[in-house]
Amino acid sequence: MVPTALGIGAWGLITGVAMGNSGLAPEVMVLMSLLVFAGSAQLAVLPLMSTGAPLWVVWATALCVNLRFVIFSAVWRPYLRELTFSQRMRMAYFTADLNLALFTRRFPDPVPAPEQWPYFWGSSVLSWFAWQVPSIAGILLAHAVPVQWGVGFAGVLALLGIALSLAGDRATVVAALVAGCAAVAAYALPLRLNIVVAIAAAVAMGVLIEHTRRSEPRRAAP
Repeated sequence: MVPTALGIGAWGLITGVAMGNSGLAPEVMVLMSLLVFAGSAQLAVLPLMSTGAPLWVVWATALCVNLRFVIFSAVWRPYLRELTFSQRMRMAYFTADLNLALFTRRFPDPVPAPEQWPYFWGSSVLSWFAWQVPSIAGILLAHAVPVQWGVGFAGVLALLGIALSLAGDRATVVAALVAGCAAVAAYALPLRLNIVVAIAAAVAMGVLIEHTRRSEPRRAAP
């Protein structure tokens, strides 16, 4: 997790600086970092909260950005089905994108095993600290970071690196490209709705590719 933690820490710092410059109260920003624990959702709702957008728009935006966790939960289910509800809830809070990617790479067979949970907690706790410490530091030291450093672009590069590491097959790559194009094409929409458009386009493309894969053997059959 150490190389991954460096990227997570860089992105956490950028997110903390962005929150620190948003004009929100420091205690609100720290609470958001601790409770939400999702950098993409935090960055998506910050402009909305700063401009006084309706609460339902803030909630809907965060929900759309985090819809991927619904898919993640389906992947986690075979591993966690024997645990209690309280255990699953604790693990759900600490679960993030890269934790899932590394866990499933280490344990590709979705069968519960005792050695999985030390691996999970070791990676998850390190990931949590790698995010929270730089994020809170960025919130408290935001005004000490000059705009000329271009930290916003550095944050984009950090997130891009993490996203590219998860693109392991053709369907994921195509869906990511479609989402990027859709986000740029819909950039003029208000209230960051281009994010919603990008998510919808990516999901539609992923479903289309999966449907095409399943129908190909049927066409080839006599």
